[in-house]
Amino acid sequence: MNEALNLVSALAAGFFLGAVFFGGLWWTVQRGLTSKRTALWFLGSLLLRTSTAVAGFYFASGGHLERLFMCLIGFFVMRRIVLRITRVPEEEPNKLTKEAKRATEP
Repeated sequence: MNEALNLVSALAAGFFLGAVFFGGLWWTVQRGLTSKRTALWFLGSLLLRTSTAVAGFYFASGGHLERLFMCLIGFFVMRRIVLRITRVPEEEPNKLTKEAKRATEP
C-alpha cells in the first residue's frame, strides 16, 4: 500500500514538473519574442527550467527506478496537456477552400 502511494505521488510530481517546465517554456516564448534581450530570456529560462526538472526528478524518485519512470510518465502526459491548452485555434476553412481541396482529390 505504501509503495502504491509512493508511485502515485511520483506521478503527481511528474505532472507538476511537466506543468512548470512546459508552461514555463510557453511563457518564455511569449515574453522572449517581444523582448530586446531575447537570448537572455531563452538561456535563463532553459537553465532554470532544466535545473528545476532534474532536481525534481531526483527528489521525486528517491533513488527508485520505478518512481523515476512514474515521474517521467507524468511529465510527458503534462506535455501533451500543455500543448493542447496552449494551441492556437486554427481557422475554420471557408467554402472556397473546401471546394479547392475537393477539386484536387483524385
